Amino acid sequence: MKYGALILLVALTSCGSPDRRVAEPRVVRPSEVTDFGVLYRQNCSGCHGVDGQGSLTVAIGNPEYLAIADSAAIRRVIEGGRPGTAMPAFAQSAGGLLTEAQIDILVRGIRERWARPAAFGSDKPPAYAASQPGDPARGQNVFTTYCSSCHGAEGRGGRAGSIVDSSYLALVSDQHLRTVTIVGIPALGAPDWRGNVPGKPMSEADVTDVVAWLAAERQPLSVKLNRPGGLE
Repeated sequence: MKYGALILLVALTSCGSPDRRVAEPRVVRPSEVTDFGVLYRQNCSGCHGVDGQGSLTVAIGNPEYLAIADSAAIRRVIEGGRPGTAMPAFAQSAGGLLTEAQIDILVRGIRERWARPAAFGSDKPPAYAASQPGDPARGQNVFTTYCSSCHGAEGRGGRAGSIVDSSYLALVSDQHLRTVTIVGIPALGAPDWRGNVPGKPMSEADVTDVVAWLAAERQPLSVKLNRPGGLE
């Protein structure tokens, strides 16, 4: 009898009873992630900075940016990206990995954490999108007034890098140029629309025209076969 009881005890302690087994944690699929911090860190922080303060591009956590870009604009860019630029489409419907619900979480989280509607007082920034075409000729004069002290007289570099570099202009959209002109890139020392000339903020027309001049400086990219296996 004692021998049989010992065998039973060993069996119970080695295998464990069903109700004492530790359940393995369930694997969360990427489409099921609902935490803003995780979604932002995995999809946005590499370019826009850890707290939205900018790294390689626009600081989407800056109140200046959120004062001009409404939720619809932010959502549109997240969903479809900027074709021809380094900003990819994130929506599943456009070939990305994020669901509609996850994009909602990102848009809502960005605004709730970083928007400061009352931060500007009477200073009203230019609109996010241009309401009419710009004048490139006037835009060159605007550039000289507001931008040349950093980017050089012709935009080819000074204290800051070249703003008319063909590789740079090929990678960014006109909207990106407009957004950066308005909100700046604080991480790189670029001021917003109020800081280029003390006491003389850029007007709506100033921003529209300088973007038109920069866009006119963009060279069309052409690829020509020079020889088998080579590109020129």
